Amino acid sequence: MKSIAAAFVFFTRLPFWRLKAFQVPAEYFSQVINYWAVVGWLTGGLMAGILWLSAQILPYSAAVILALLSRILITGALHEDGLADFLDGFGGGNDKDRILAIMKDSHIGTYGVIGLIFYFLLFYMLLVSLPLSTAFLIILIADPLCKFISLHITRFLSYARTAETSKSKTVYRNMSVKAFFTSCIFGLLPLILIPDIKYLFAILLPIITFFALVYLMKRKIGGYTGDCCGAVFLLCELSFYLGIIIVKIIVI
Repeated sequence: MKSIAAAFVFFTRLPFWRLKAFQVPAEYFSQVINYWAVVGWLTGGLMAGILWLSAQILPYSAAVILALLSRILITGALHEDGLADFLDGFGGGNDKDRILAIMKDSHIGTYGVIGLIFYFLLFYMLLVSLPLSTAFLIILIADPLCKFISLHITRFLSYARTAETSKSKTVYRNMSVKAFFTSCIFGLLPLILIPDIKYLFAILLPIITFFALVYLMKRKIGGYTGDCCGAVFLLCELSFYLGIIIVKIIVI
């Protein structure tokens, strides 16, 4: 439970740290990625709730924007910052040292700006292409599911930095058996909400995206960083929505 509490403190900007139950020792933060999918129930649930409620009084397109904005505020743009740094590093760096140096730089570059613009445009267009009821359910599924897929990065790659050079000063530990089963439950259970069985085919796209990114990171920097984790999650989630649209169009 302390590792789960640490995950909520680490991955959100909600004031959990004010509550005694969430004031946990620093060593538990090395396990937070293993409980990332648990946090997805909160961030995905709030995002879906904001979409549904705001769509009752506002145009659907405006509700989608508010839903996207709500998660950015909840997480403090943690994952979006990781995606921007990832794109800057891998776009502008030629070797491991240069890529890691660029990703650690707090300034955003051209690749990061352009990448975020296209990411949000595509995310927006994919969501507005779905009916409200379908989008509501898919959001509840996509957030924890894609965090569950992304957290396995620690199973395939080692950390590319040291704890001292990490921006968060945290190096994630491999998951225990207990953490694995917990992440499986919270990451896969939302699939029972799938509005149509055909949409299960969409899971293939984030899995392919995950392994493609793992291969890229292994080849370029020989491991992963915290920024890489955020980038992998957002790109896997985006590919899941893309898969939903593709299945919706192709499969009758």
